[in-house]
Amino acid sequence: MKKSFSVLVIVLLIAALAVAVEQPAKKLKVFISVDMEGVSGLINWDETDQSGPDYGLFRKLMTGEANAAIAGALDAGATEIVVRDAHDSARNILPDLLRPEARLIREWNGPLSMMEGIDKTFDAVVFVGNHARAGTPNAVLKHTMSLSLYDVILDGVRLPEAAWNAAIAGYYDVPVVFLSGDAAICAQIREILGPIETVAVKEGMGKAASMIHPVKAQEMIQKGVTAALRNLKAYKPYKPAAPYKLEIVFTDENLALRASWVPGATRSGERSVSFASDDFMDIIKYFRLARL
Repeated sequence: MKKSFSVLVIVLLIAALAVAVEQPAKKLKVFISVDMEGVSGLINWDETDQSGPDYGLFRKLMTGEANAAIAGALDAGATEIVVRDAHDSARNILPDLLRPEARLIREWNGPLSMMEGIDKTFDAVVFVGNHARAGTPNAVLKHTMSLSLYDVILDGVRLPEAAWNAAIAGYYDVPVVFLSGDAAICAQIREILGPIETVAVKEGMGKAASMIHPVKAQEMIQKGVTAALRNLKAYKPYKPAAPYKLEIVFTDENLALRASWVPGATRSGERSVSFASDDFMDIIKYFRLARL
């Protein structure tokens, strides 16, 4: 009787192992959008521009923070990673220094802009190197998409560009789980998305800032991304409710005039236009056209 029971146990264990081997590994697909103004150590516009004397250093540090996010995703079990270069020319990350486990998207293409490449197949979005919206006190290089825009207001909520990008991810039912940048954007994004994982790599002090060392920043980003992805079920996509109303406030009234020429747009103020639709993709496309 004991011998038969032992044989039965062995057979059951072998069967369980066979089933485990046959089952494919769980997939975890991660989209990482990387901006530059929120990278540790960076404080001046010259450092973000290709013509600036220190641009080479800071594109290297930008690549380092992207690599930290990739490492964090891999530590959490990511099986596919896409990195979107999302600053200025979209040609900043050094491809030869980027970790080979990730694919890199460079240059601008369509209306998704900083989120180009996102779709419903992704499980999570990670933001690296972000900054606060225009007009934010004690924020490093604060602006909203470009220096020609002062405000982007969606359904009455003033958005930093990270939140706008989160809404694009939400359109595809993908949650944002992590953001790094200065302390101001970390606070702003939590106000809008809720308690996502954030890492503040610097804190604005008027035009100046208090920084942590880039190596320490990268360590924190790696750990933060891993923690966020291991707690993936805690996060929900950011999905503003339809009907959607977008209001854009420009710094120049002539830009508002031009943006009002797009069919469906209305002039809502001296420097502002508004556009409404039941389809969020219409809102995304209008925003891209209005900024041309």
